Amino acid sequence: MTDRPAAAREPGSYRDPSGFVFRRDGVLYRQVNQAFADDWTAFESSGLHASLVDKGILIPDEPAALDFALEPGAMVVIQPEEIGFISHPFEWSFSQLKDAALLTLAAQALAAGHGMTLRDASAYNVQFHRGLPILIDTLSFERSLADEPWKPYRQFCEHFLAPLALMARRDGRFGQLLRSFIEGIPLDLASELLPRSSRWSPGLAAHVHLHARAQRRHADSGADAAHRSVKMSETRRLALLDHLRRTVEGLHLPAQGTQWADYADRTSYSAEGTASKEALVRRMLTTAGGKRAWDVGANTGRYSAIAAEAGYEVVGIDVDWAAVERHYLALRAAGERRIMPLLADLADPSPAIGWENRERASLLDRANADAVIALALVHHLAIGRNVPLGMIGELLARLGPNLVVEWVPKEDPMVKRLLATREDIFPDYTIDGFRAAFQEKFDILEEAPVEDSGRVMFHMARSPHA
Repeated sequence: MTDRPAAAREPGSYRDPSGFVFRRDGVLYRQVNQAFADDWTAFESSGLHASLVDKGILIPDEPAALDFALEPGAMVVIQPEEIGFISHPFEWSFSQLKDAALLTLAAQALAAGHGMTLRDASAYNVQFHRGLPILIDTLSFERSLADEPWKPYRQFCEHFLAPLALMARRDGRFGQLLRSFIEGIPLDLASELLPRSSRWSPGLAAHVHLHARAQRRHADSGADAAHRSVKMSETRRLALLDHLRRTVEGLHLPAQGTQWADYADRTSYSAEGTASKEALVRRMLTTAGGKRAWDVGANTGRYSAIAAEAGYEVVGIDVDWAAVERHYLALRAAGERRIMPLLADLADPSPAIGWENRERASLLDRANADAVIALALVHHLAIGRNVPLGMIGELLARLGPNLVVEWVPKEDPMVKRLLATREDIFPDYTIDGFRAAFQEKFDILEEAPVEDSGRVMFHMARSPHA
């Protein structure tokens, strides 16, 4: 016998006895277990599987050899199309989470038409692929039983409706609560945090406030057990799902931005400087090569677009929720599929969470860039967050082997703005200090001034010894 390639389960794929995701020789597979045989057969024979894939709701897959199964008890092995970058729901903007919620409800509606139903509605079952949300859990569907309530009702409300309501009715930053609550925001907490006026919204009153009250009332017997004991006709179930859809569609962010969402409109660049910077970024990215780029400090995506035009698949990361929201809405309206906006703070990146801190990987552990773009970023970290230049270089080297980075001197209006209300305790913040610090991890391949500006663009490559 020949030795099989190294294979192991994905750390986050352990909850479902019906099957799991694993890698063999670096290739992603999903094992479907015999325990799920009846539902899998119905999923296939009903035409639901093909219909979900055809409509772009479910990730496509191909059959794989059964002897590729990782563990005993396999019925089928499939090879799903792999997602370029795995993101977490707390890294999404309001509209990204809203689109993911509506996709989940659309999947349920399609399943109902085939005599089947979703058996869970976790936000982690959705990823963004080529600019659009898509379900990645092929085993989320089971046969529907007559008069059965919708099983994942509570989960949908906690993973989607509660955070969306808090973002819309309180503050766009409330989506970050999902970082602390991997199982979704508890409805009693959401009910307490929402403004009193939300009780006059029929959707939020029913699905958050009254739902939370029912959970408290049945706490001793278990809210889920109480929910399962309720008989629900198909008509009532469809009405519930339609009401959830209309409630989600009716949630909107206030028409306001933040200081950084408008940053791209208030830069210190002249038209000549902007054109010079864009040309330098485009040339340096073309020289760097590769397939994937991370634009860290992307704001509303001016340079993410240049990276996409240069042939990269782009993850555009920014700390400002309103900037990420504006970026996503602009991409969606334009039909741009090569860029993934992401809400994250490079000075406090998404941690590893869940079981053994391995269920959901940290942002840094998901780093897969061939080229990293860091424009108008270093001064925010070095002066705004007191991070030494050497530590910034070390972090950027961890993200990818090529770096296109901008140096912004103290004389620049944007740096002066940062220093206006604080003591200048940054004697090493000079271009020579920058070069020395970054050369601990990078080799400088090119250095070019931005015209009509004191700023300088650098193309660096990670040193072999870094």
